Amino acid sequence: MTRSELARLIDHTALKPETTSSDIERLCSEAIRYGFATLCVMPWWVPLARRHLSDLGTPKYPVCTVVGFPIGAHRAEVKRFEAERCLEDGASEIDMMMNVGAFLSGDSGGVADEIEKVARLLQSGGGCLKVIIEASLLSREQIVDACRIASESGGDFVKTSTGFSSGGATEDDVRLMRETVPAGVGVKASGGIRTAAEAIALVTAGASRIGASSSVAIVESL
Repeated sequence: MTRSELARLIDHTALKPETTSSDIERLCSEAIRYGFATLCVMPWWVPLARRHLSDLGTPKYPVCTVVGFPIGAHRAEVKRFEAERCLEDGASEIDMMMNVGAFLSGDSGGVADEIEKVARLLQSGGGCLKVIIEASLLSREQIVDACRIASESGGDFVKTSTGFSSGGATEDDVRLMRETVPAGVGVKASGGIRTAAEAIALVTAGASRIGASSSVAIVESL
């Protein structure tokens, strides 16, 4: 796999609380230089990212952001409102944290409802929804159930992790998620990916998108 091929699969990510405006401007320049799939930032930074990308001559460069992040225990209408505002600010892809606590409590209907609300909003505007299931907190059977709920409720991707919980992406989890969701639903591996070898192994296991804050180091190492 070449640098450019791998870069096109990576969401160039900055979601730490200490991220600053200068970090966002640098990330925008890096995203364009390396040709990453998207730039992924917290909702607060979406307008700045959108403006800076326009200033750099790439007004249509895709911006990804997060909703209900990183815990997911928000009411469904709050997640929908947050997603709506992010779209208005210029995001085109949203990674939404599933309500894991509700899921583990057996409220599959409530989890499906919140995903459907945000999925319908995204689809009406041509956007993309990635549903984070936080796989490190789930058993294999629960990963399968969560992926089925996410895909059947309109999720365009299922995503392994936020990177803020007890574990990140693993090849086994990615492989299981890929086997579970339909061919038209993507799998995003995220959390703890720091080398090209790790990223390529996850792609080989079935990931169609990688989320990483070490994106530049990953592609430069090839």
